[in-house]
Amino acid sequence: MKVLVVEPQKPCRVQEIESLPDMQQLVGGDIEAVYPFQEPVALVCNSEGKLLGLPMNRPLLDKDYLPYDIIRGTFFVAGLGQEEFISLTDEQIQRYKSLYDNMQILPVRTAAGEQGRIVGDQHIKKGSVTTNG
Repeated sequence: MKVLVVEPQKPCRVQEIESLPDMQQLVGGDIEAVYPFQEPVALVCNSEGKLLGLPMNRPLLDKDYLPYDIIRGTFFVAGLGQEEFISLTDEQIQRYKSLYDNMQILPVRTAAGEQGRIVGDQHIKKGSVTTNG
């Protein structure tokens, strides 16, 4: 299946994956799917990314396009079928690539510990994706 891979501080890329082991290798461990969008796509990440202290990657946005959480480590975006992940359409790839290529988290060390700073396109086009938040 064709998915969009999103790595910390890197542009997105399209990759073909076929199996659960492929998915686990891509995210570096057990997978967890989250569904932050209204259309049938999943964001698939390492289920222990925060516990393992994986690098900050991209924010999840609420309905007002404000960040409410940060995904840690590499994740991928896949389409949703009846009971499994499926390939993204070319249109979905372009939409999510545009979203995630223009928004990244850079880790910033402060006296209080590590914090993330969102950098990139601060004017994400509302309506380009519809969030569940």
